[in-house]
Amino acid sequence: MSIVGLAIYLIATGLSFGVFAMVRTPGPSLVQSPVTGNGPQGHFVVDPSLPKTEICPLNGAYFTKQERELWEKRRPLAVMIENHAESRPQSGLSSADIVYEAVAEGGITRFMGVFYCGAAGNVTVAPVRSARIYFLPWVLEYDALYNHVGGAGNCNDDTVDDRAKALCQIENWKVKDMDQFGISFPTCYRNYDRLDHAVATEHTMVCFTDKLYKLASERGWTNVDTKGIAWDKSFEQWKYKDDSPQSQRGSSFSGSFVAWKGYEREYGVRWDWDPATNTYIRFNGGVAHTDLENKEQLRAKVVIVQLAKETGPVDDHAHLLYENIGSGTGFLWQDGRESPITWKKATRTARTKFYDAAGKELSLNRGQIWIELLPIGTLIKK
Repeated sequence: MSIVGLAIYLIATGLSFGVFAMVRTPGPSLVQSPVTGNGPQGHFVVDPSLPKTEICPLNGAYFTKQERELWEKRRPLAVMIENHAESRPQSGLSSADIVYEAVAEGGITRFMGVFYCGAAGNVTVAPVRSARIYFLPWVLEYDALYNHVGGAGNCNDDTVDDRAKALCQIENWKVKDMDQFGISFPTCYRNYDRLDHAVATEHTMVCFTDKLYKLASERGWTNVDTKGIAWDKSFEQWKYKDDSPQSQRGSSFSGSFVAWKGYEREYGVRWDWDPATNTYIRFNGGVAHTDLENKEQLRAKVVIVQLAKETGPVDDHAHLLYENIGSGTGFLWQDGRESPITWKKATRTARTKFYDAAGKELSLNRGQIWIELLPIGTLIKK
């Protein structure tokens, strides 16, 4: 009888979960974003009469003291968000302070949104996907929480090249791991009705930043770790500036690229400078790239193209490697202009720094920053 009772309980629980997943819908947008004017969803409401006087350490944007009081109790949260054509539009990218993009495998790129200042409310992030090893040096720059769904290679997985074993390195580097495989509903769950078309299971994982932060707090990962060490003890901010005067901006600019040749139709990227807002508007696969939560086209204040050596595939899983530790070259798109740059990252935990042709560290406009990691030799059309 006990076995029958347990079976009935499990079936009832599963049905309840399924009903909740089907009816669950994102809440309304409540918090202003410094770039788009729309932002995270949730219960936290910013008083619109408050002045924006507080500088975000991640991207230099201005926020209210109310928002700063919240983010100072937390640490940055890095979330893996996929870019498979079937998974679009994504949720939450417009609310990230910084977005990193690199190929995951097979010419398909993946994003890592870093949420901190702009995530005052509850940001819906989706679809969350698996970890890749070359995103970890970026995670470590912020001593961030790392939210993902599994990843490439446990330490004892003989099918994965040792250099690509992300899960093994998460353990070895003591990353504050928020792997969904260890997180239960309702912090993360599979929502098969998030989009208006059917998608494969791997494109359905949804997580919520407020619940991730609550879980992190329960694990002892707030603005300090379990040893009382602040996440920003060794953190180096980039240099920030206000927008250049109109007379010092470009007249027009558009830059486009694809990480792998032959993937232009679905994975080609174009950034068009909008003179009215001094931001760069993103197109993905030839169409406007929007955020599902606020329906607005993604845009950034700064786009940095970081060129790095690509190696691979290195195993039967088609895993890749990118050398984003060390130094290299790239381009800065800012104020409607393009400038050649160099980048340097001394160690896996060190801050990536960007420098102009004279070797002076760059000052970046305040607002959302996108970093596009591309293979050396990528053709960039302007």
